[in-house]
Amino acid sequence: MSELDWSTTQGLAAIKEHLAGEIDGWREPVTFAVALSPATSDPEWEIGHLNPVGGRHGLAAVVLATVIGHDGSTATVPLTTAHLDAAITSLEPAQACTEVEHPNLADWRRVRAELEGNPGREVVAVFVADLADPVTSEADGEMRAALERD
Repeated sequence: MSELDWSTTQGLAAIKEHLAGEIDGWREPVTFAVALSPATSDPEWEIGHLNPVGGRHGLAAVVLATVIGHDGSTATVPLTTAHLDAAITSLEPAQACTEVEHPNLADWRRVRAELEGNPGREVVAVFVADLADPVTSEADGEMRAALERD
């Protein structure tokens, strides 16, 4: 790509397509989220921004998948603070587009700050390519249950 235009929705869509084309076997998930392990004795994973099924943009999913080397298939993938830092840095230029909100970026920053204060928590990325696929983890199950409630 000769010139990346982060300032328009059309530019973001072109960037998404470019990045997706760089991932071998990329399959756009129907939904995805970043989840934090419980902070207390509460057994539930904390699902941050829940990307609705068939969300309209998808750039954040491709950015996260690029950082962790994932193809978008249904999976729960452990994240490190380095992964989060790279994903945040990679998605930050999208803020130049003021036509849309950037809830994934805000959520990833929140999760990163939470890890600073509580490094014992685990973080995972949950991708669901097809809602009929088997659940891959507790975090995946909780994310799908949240989708049904919304």
